[in-house]
Amino acid sequence: MNILVCIKQVPETNEVEVDENGSLVRDGVDSKMNPYDLYALETGLRIREQVGGQVSVVTMGPPQAQAVVREAYMMGADAGYVFSDRKFAGADVLATAYTLSQGIKAVGMPDLIICGRQTTDGDTAQVGPAIAEYLGIPHVAWMRELVKVDDKQLTVAMDMANSVEVVRMQFPCLVTVEKDIFPPRLPSYRKKLASADREIPLVCFADFIDQDESRYGLRGSATQVEQIFNPESSGEQELWRGSGPELKDRLLAKLKELKFVQGEE
Repeated sequence: MNILVCIKQVPETNEVEVDENGSLVRDGVDSKMNPYDLYALETGLRIREQVGGQVSVVTMGPPQAQAVVREAYMMGADAGYVFSDRKFAGADVLATAYTLSQGIKAVGMPDLIICGRQTTDGDTAQVGPAIAEYLGIPHVAWMRELVKVDDKQLTVAMDMANSVEVVRMQFPCLVTVEKDIFPPRLPSYRKKLASADREIPLVCFADFIDQDESRYGLRGSATQVEQIFNPESSGEQELWRGSGPELKDRLLAKLKELKFVQGEE
């Protein structure tokens, strides 16, 4: 089975600059793999252990995103690609999903595509389903359990907030997984050494079938960021001393003052 996992490199810190287009400036910023994608990768590796095949990863970003592919190699991924081109910069959810769908077509359609629920720098949880729509394949979001899988189809349990729905889909298809589906394995130093020279191809706009530049990047984005800013942080601290009953009353008064709780007038 050919399994493909979408991963993303996200900033490790919220101290990230913003350009004039409202996009994060990622160059030179310490980054890590999106935490939700660790669960997606683990799911792909476990399916490979059950039915065999290959697990590949793809990511979209600057050339430095090769580092997140290396991390996936250390966890057990077999191959990886980076979709990288200046024409992809500034993409919103719609343009990002379209770029990923075209990149996936360029490297070869898999049997199964797995995405994390969302990314920590966007939090839209829309890219996975949008990729499936562009590719014209069935998909399930919020997968919480892998019920059964074979070489032709998989059965999954989907979290519907107030209920759980069990769905069976034939390949090819796409799923997005919840963070508690499987605990991710740790990177392996042996795998790091074994994959040190493994190639990570850069796939650019020229490799895509669709050469309409208006579908990609800022030009292909249906939404524009009106304002973006770093969250304010406060280092203020208060140290209280006293007995339990005294601190209890003082804490309650403080919570009321901050309007975290409502009290009687």
